[in-house]
Amino acid sequence: MLEFFARKTLQALPAELAHDLAIQALGSPLSIFTKTKQIQNPVELMGIKFPNPVGLAAGFDKNGDAIHGLNKQGFGFLEIGTITPKPQAGNDKPRLFRLSADDAIINRMGFNNKGIDYLVKQVKKSAYKGILGINIGKNKTTPNEQALNDYIHCFEKARTWCDYITVNISSPNTPDLRELQNDQALIDLLSGIKTKQTELADKDGHYTPVVVKISPDQNKDQLEFMVKQIVESGFDGIICTNTTIDRPDSLQSTADVTAEMGGLSGKPLLKKSNETLRLVRSFAGRDFPIIAVGGIIDKEGAMEKFALGADLIQIYTGFVLKGNRLINDINKQLISENTRKP
Repeated sequence: MLEFFARKTLQALPAELAHDLAIQALGSPLSIFTKTKQIQNPVELMGIKFPNPVGLAAGFDKNGDAIHGLNKQGFGFLEIGTITPKPQAGNDKPRLFRLSADDAIINRMGFNNKGIDYLVKQVKKSAYKGILGINIGKNKTTPNEQALNDYIHCFEKARTWCDYITVNISSPNTPDLRELQNDQALIDLLSGIKTKQTELADKDGHYTPVVVKISPDQNKDQLEFMVKQIVESGFDGIICTNTTIDRPDSLQSTADVTAEMGGLSGKPLLKKSNETLRLVRSFAGRDFPIIAVGGIIDKEGAMEKFALGADLIQIYTGFVLKGNRLINDINKQLISENTRKP
């Protein structure tokens, strides 16, 4: 009940202020958000045993400031970031907008974060024992030709403090970032990261899986090329998908809000994200690890992801809207469906 009223209070505040206060509250030892029991529904993927298949998507806790409270919400795993080598302020405010009539959010945050050194310090301080992913990106001022250096820098700093690393080249809010998904730029980036991953694992015996987070806004040919490169380069998985720059005709919120630049998340993203997921699964093959995210605001949306071939899912906007009961609802539905299978 307390968690419900806290969430409703935050939703009455300006969007970014509410988010910042939620992070502070979740990061406090006196968190006002209630604890929920973590449902055990284990899934093994990428050599990692996840307690349950419902995780927190990157972007909610960029700096690892709220691990304390997020650990109490029932997630099977957390992904923090996106983090960059150097701290950066992100884009100008306002940059976060609620689409209440659509169960959606538009953001153009721009990788606002305190830098990789700060995040690692927070992870160490948290003493978190659960499954943790760290999402890495490049600084806005780093030209694409030098982007590999940023990703390798973050990878080296983070690899021993997490269970997997996510390479984010699909955010629409950093200029030209999505160009790294295309052609030779993608090939060079993947090759460089894979070489460093292998080199460090051979050196100290610690292998950290690396997954790539992709956009829902690519056409079929672009998507097929990208998936082929990820799989053939020896990466460990794909996160499918980031936010979209599209604005579906079905949006009900006011035109002044829907016209805001940035990535759209929440319920209106589900259909497009699911179509990307369907194609990715067909291109990657039956057994390649896929984590699905995008548009999940209820257990029905989650079940669609699993039916399309997701191994794990992540939520963000759905968590903001529904709280930790959504995590439990999804896990209970999964357990119920598995129990009913002959």
